Amino acid sequence: MGHWLKTSGIGTAMLTAFALSGFLLFGGAPRAQANECQDRIRHADHELHKAAKRHGWDSPQAAERRRELAEARAWCWENHHRWWNEEEHRWHTDRDWDDHDHDHDRH
Repeated sequence: MGHWLKTSGIGTAMLTAFALSGFLLFGGAPRAQANECQDRIRHADHELHKAAKRHGWDSPQAAERRRELAEARAWCWENHHRWWNEEEHRWHTDRDWDDHDHDHDRH
């Protein structure tokens, strides 16, 4: 039976299918993690803008959302050594964010 698999090409096709499945399964993991990072920061940024609009930039609610945005950025940095800048729509590979970078939006 093993000889039949080798000569028929079924064994090669099965091996190729398994290899492709593994590549697709594990090859997509870094992208999925990057999307998770981006989603965390986008959500935190959106919540900050929403709180600022509702309660004002100097409100306790906006301060809490700023803290959550800083935590999301720190999580991305700690786990992926990069973070998403929602305002610039680009990745940063340096830990160069400013926890008060949204303060300029209130003027």
